[in-house]
Amino acid sequence: MLIRRTILDRIATGEVDLQFRRWTRPTVKAGGTLRTAVGMLEIVSVDRTNLRSVTATEAHRAGYTTKLELIDHLRTRSEGHVYRIQLRPGGKDPLIDLRNCSELPPDTIANISSRLARFDAASVIGPWTTRYLELLGAHPHVRAQDLAESIGLDKPTFKANVRKLKMLGLTISHSPGYELSPRGETYLSLIGGRPTTKP
Repeated sequence: MLIRRTILDRIATGEVDLQFRRWTRPTVKAGGTLRTAVGMLEIVSVDRTNLRSVTATEAHRAGYTTKLELIDHLRTRSEGHVYRIQLRPGGKDPLIDLRNCSELPPDTIANISSRLARFDAASVIGPWTTRYLELLGAHPHVRAQDLAESIGLDKPTFKANVRKLKMLGLTISHSPGYELSPRGETYLSLIGGRPTTKP
C-alpha cells in the first residue's frame, strides 16, 4: 500500500487517519504495520465500503479537500471494491537503528551469515548475497534497472532480493538506487568482500 509523502507527513501529525483504496483484495490487514518514510504505521481497521457511504468528513480525514476529489481518485481504477483503512503512527522504524549499528560482535556476524546462507541455498539463481552487497557497495544510488541488467537479472527479481538484505539492516533504499548501510559496510568488510567493477 503506497502512500504519498505529503499524506504520510499529515498522518505523522495526526491530521490524517484514513485512507481509501480500490482493491480486488486488500493488501493490508487490521493489526498489521506499514514501513514508511516517516516511520511505522499501524493498521487499525480495514473495512469494505462503497462510494455512496463515504462522507465528506471521511474524505477530509483521508487528506482530500472534498468528497468529490476522493471519488475521482478512486474512479481512476475500475476494478475491485472500495476499502476504508484507518491507520495511526506506529513509532520509529526499528530498521533505522539496526542499519546504523556498525558494531557487529561475533554472534551477530554468525547470525547474519546464517541468514544469508539460507537465502543463497534457496535461490534458483545460485549464491547471490555477497555479490549483491559488493555491487551495492560499489554503486550507490544507481538505478535498480541498471544494476539488475549488469548481472543479467530482471528488475523484479533483483529488487525482491535487495529487500531481503534491507530487512537484515544491510542496505538503505533511495530514489534512485540503494547503498550499503553502516551495518552492511561493516559486515562486508569483515567477510572480506570487495566492491565489484562498474556495471
